[in-house]
Amino acid sequence: MTAPTSHTPRATAHVVDDDAGTPSFEASGGDWSDIAEEAARLGEERIVVNMGPQHPSTHGVLRLMLEIDGETVTEARAGIGYLHTGIEKNMEYRNWTQGVTFCTRMDYLAPLFQEAAYCLAIEKLLGITDDVPERATVIRVLMMELNRIASHTVCLATGGNELGATTIMTTGFTAREEILKVFELITGLRMNHAYIRPGGVAQDIPPGAIDSIREALTNLRHWFRQLEDLMLANPILQARMKDVGTLSLAACTALGITGPVLRSTGLPYDVRKASPYCGYETYDFDVPVNDGADSWSRLLLRIEECYQSMRIIEQTLDRLAAMPAGDVMVHDKKIAWPAQLAIGTDGMGNSLGHIREIMGESMEALIHHFKLVTEGFRVPAGQVFQSVEHPRGELGVHLVSDGGTKPYRAHFRDPSFNNLQAVSMMCEGGQVADVVVAVASLDPVLGGVDR
Repeated sequence: MTAPTSHTPRATAHVVDDDAGTPSFEASGGDWSDIAEEAARLGEERIVVNMGPQHPSTHGVLRLMLEIDGETVTEARAGIGYLHTGIEKNMEYRNWTQGVTFCTRMDYLAPLFQEAAYCLAIEKLLGITDDVPERATVIRVLMMELNRIASHTVCLATGGNELGATTIMTTGFTAREEILKVFELITGLRMNHAYIRPGGVAQDIPPGAIDSIREALTNLRHWFRQLEDLMLANPILQARMKDVGTLSLAACTALGITGPVLRSTGLPYDVRKASPYCGYETYDFDVPVNDGADSWSRLLLRIEECYQSMRIIEQTLDRLAAMPAGDVMVHDKKIAWPAQLAIGTDGMGNSLGHIREIMGESMEALIHHFKLVTEGFRVPAGQVFQSVEHPRGELGVHLVSDGGTKPYRAHFRDPSFNNLQAVSMMCEGGQVADVVVAVASLDPVLGGVDR
C-alpha cells in the first residue's frame, strides 16, 4: 500500500466486512499511519455513505456525508463548494452596474431578489433611495413577487418528484412556465435578467403586459388548485412529510435560519413587514405562519405564500394601470444607465432612436455613453447593509465602497447557506429516506450557497 503524496489534517476510516466476512479498512485523507491508528481504535463497523454531489435529490450539487446504522442516520454532514463561481470576488473587478449581471446568477431560481437587494444597497450609498421613480419601485415589487411564486413552485415540484410523484413535478413546472413567459416579455430573458439596475429598472413594461400578467394569474390559480388536489389530500405524501425534518424555534434562532423554515415554527418574521423596502408597507398582505415545525408545515406555508404574492401582484397591476407612463430610472444622468432599451424583431437592445442620437446627432451624448458604460459612476466611500425577503429567507448584501467605480467588497448573506446548517439537526436519528424530504423542505439552491 502506497502512502499518498499530500497530507490532509484529518484522517477518517471505517471497517467494512466483505461478502466472505473478512474485515477490511476503507480510508480517505490524512496520513496512512493516522488512518491505521484510528481504524485499530474503532474496532467496530461504521458505514459512511455519500448522498451527492448530484442534482436530482439534493437541489443542486450538495454533498451529504451520512453515517448510518442500518436505515438510521447517526451523523449527517453537508459538504459544499462544488458550484463555486467566485461571483463576489469577480464583482470587485466590474463597475457597479455590471455587478447586477453577476449577482443575478447566484440563486438562479430567484435572480430578481439578488438584483433588488444589490441595487437598493447601491442607492443607499449614493443617497438616491427617494429619487427612484415610483413606477420603477412598483415594477420591482411586481417582478419580485412573480419570482417568489416561480421559486416556491420549483420547490413544490421538485419536492414531489423526489418522493416519486412525477405528476406534481410536471404540474408545478407547467405553472412556473406562466411566470417565465411574463419575465421574457418584460426583460427579454427567462432567468438571469439583469433587469433591476441602480436607480430603477432597465426599461418599462411593454404595452399589453398588464393584461398578460392578469391572464397569467388566472392560469396560475388553476394550476395551484391542481397542485393542492395532488398534494394536500395525498395520504402517502402526508405520511412521508409529517413529523419529518422537525426544527424548533429555538434551533432556528440559534442557527440564524429565516424564511418559511422559521415561519413554520410559528414566528411571523418577514423582512417585508419588519424592515419594509420598496414601499411594501403600503401593500395589503399577510405573513402565513404554522406551528408544525416539520416538512409538511413548510409545504403548506409555501402554497399560502404564493397566494399572498398573487394578492400583492394584483395591487401592483392596479397601481401601474392607474399611473401614467413615466420614467423608470433616476433623472441624474451621471448615474442613470444611458441605454434606452426596446424589444425589436431581433430581441432586446438599444432603441434605434437612441442609436441615431448618440451616433449621428450628439457627440456629447456619445462621449457620455462611452464613459458611463466603460468606467461607470463613482459611489461615495462607505459601507451599507441591505436585506430583502427572499423565497428562502432573509437575503442580505453588505457593500463597501472606497469611492471608486467598482465595489471594494460585495458580500451576500444567502439564506440557503444559513439554512443548510440545520441538516444535521433535522436528519440525525431519522431514516435515510427522510433525508431527502428534510433537505427538500429547506429548499436550498447551491448557486447561492457557493457563489
